[in-house]
Amino acid sequence: RIAPDARKLATISYDEMLEMASLGTQVMQARSIFVAKRFNIPIHVRSSFSLREGTMIQRSVKAMEDVVVSGVTLQRDEAKVTIRDVPDKPGMAAEIFRELAAKGINVDMIVQNVSREGSTDLSFTVVKGDLPATLRVTRSVSHRIGAGEVTTDEGVAKVSIVGIGMRSHSGVAAKMFEAMARERVNIEMISTSEIKISCVIRKAQAERAVRAIHKAFGLQHRH
Repeated sequence: RIAPDARKLATISYDEMLEMASLGTQVMQARSIFVAKRFNIPIHVRSSFSLREGTMIQRSVKAMEDVVVSGVTLQRDEAKVTIRDVPDKPGMAAEIFRELAAKGINVDMIVQNVSREGSTDLSFTVVKGDLPATLRVTRSVSHRIGAGEVTTDEGVAKVSIVGIGMRSHSGVAAKMFEAMARERVNIEMISTSEIKISCVIRKAQAERAVRAIHKAFGLQHRH
């Protein structure tokens, strides 16, 4: 276990559970949460080996928003792809990602560097299982649009925090970044939503980053 002192949640909202399920938490399938949320059906998740009370997945209430971050997730099955020297003109990103979508490849995080001398570097992440197909598509498109080489990096991981409390609390991103900075973990890509912040980091530093974030947001078990 990465964080053996992780605290069990008494409650979690449908939206938080959906985010965590999409980020690799192997607890619930996203489809079951969609159905429960649509019909407002509370779900009690508990161990089959214990009579202890588990975690309730339910509609969010005001008290839930007092908890800024509900959980930390880690995904190690992603790879980063970079297309060098993409012409800096309208339609290039559309051309690349339309071709990937046509092959059924789901792109996760995307970062485009600042233009330099008429071209940019475009980086994005995909699950490792899609990497061979991704490379075939991107190398073909890169040649067609006059971009440069396509490089890959499989030594990355994605660490995320999830919490509906982010809606009403400031400084959450700074706190996450500071926790990783103290552990000398460099952030390569960042993606955010209303209740989620995700960072691509070195895979070798992933477990250290998760433990640091757990500690920073008080997610460890209180004895």
